[in-house]
Amino acid sequence: MEKRQWKDSFSAYVWQYRYTIVLFFIDTGVFAFLFHLYNLETEAVLYASGLCILITIIVLSATFIFYRKRHLEYQRILNHIEIMEGGLPNPKTLSEADAQEMIHRLKTICEEEQTARRQERQEHMDYYTIWVHQIKTPISVMRMMLQAEDTKENRELLAQLFRIEQYAEMALGYLRLDSDSSDFIFQEYSLDDIIRQAIHKYAAQFVRKRIRLQYEPVNITVLTDEKWLLFIIEQILSNAVKYTQEGKVTITVTKEKVLQIADTGIGIAPEDLPRIFEKGFTGYNGRADRKSTGLGLYLCKMAADRLSHQIDADSEAGKGTVFSIDLSTEKLSLL
Repeated sequence: MEKRQWKDSFSAYVWQYRYTIVLFFIDTGVFAFLFHLYNLETEAVLYASGLCILITIIVLSATFIFYRKRHLEYQRILNHIEIMEGGLPNPKTLSEADAQEMIHRLKTICEEEQTARRQERQEHMDYYTIWVHQIKTPISVMRMMLQAEDTKENRELLAQLFRIEQYAEMALGYLRLDSDSSDFIFQEYSLDDIIRQAIHKYAAQFVRKRIRLQYEPVNITVLTDEKWLLFIIEQILSNAVKYTQEGKVTITVTKEKVLQIADTGIGIAPEDLPRIFEKGFTGYNGRADRKSTGLGLYLCKMAADRLSHQIDADSEAGKGTVFSIDLSTEKLSLL
């Protein structure tokens, strides 16, 4: 590897100074030819030419060492460009000075564009945050109006209203997860409390579709962010309710703190299973339903990665799906 690097550096050096090297040999040939015209002794011509070649080799070798040292210095900067706090090394030539000036100007332009994009993103975040909170008011009013009379039509409208609220929350979650700002608070939480919140939110949907929910409290704590783990569980329960026509949804937690949510729904096709966490991927079920956005599980995966939780799915078409969220953490000991 080192030998190849030397070879590549030497080739680049020769190519950069090819005109100088060619000019030297032309000049040497001209002088040798003129010396020959003046009938100088061949030995003297050869001695002078050899001496010039030797001096040139020494000079080129020295400049090549400097050239390679400079190259390695720039390579080191390039390999650690993300954490470099200082500037580039002092330019040795006018071309290096020009190149560094262009780099500084491009850096300034990039920083200005990044600042503008961050401000624009923050403005969008503020707008959608306000929008979600504002739209909750008419949703709450419509829910109270629909709950005033228990009819089949009102129950169906309440279910659709619930989906509208869910999509609004999903849009806000998408913006927050895609932003550079940190929206996570890590600490020990009761897993039962988080699961109960999700169950309470989707209880009406389970009742409406007559799907049985099986869950036994586990009385354990997990290191996570409550809001985002709740978001993941809610999205999985949403899919379970959506794609389960009869049967039950079971929530269990293993001794290794792996949360499993299993349903008896239509399942996932084998060819779709490896891609269900991809952005915008709807698969066969989503195309058949024609209402899937392909964002729910993508956001679950993104949130799980931010929380350092492993999320996986196992499914069999026609028999159901099991989502697993690994909530275990390694114990750290202070030496």
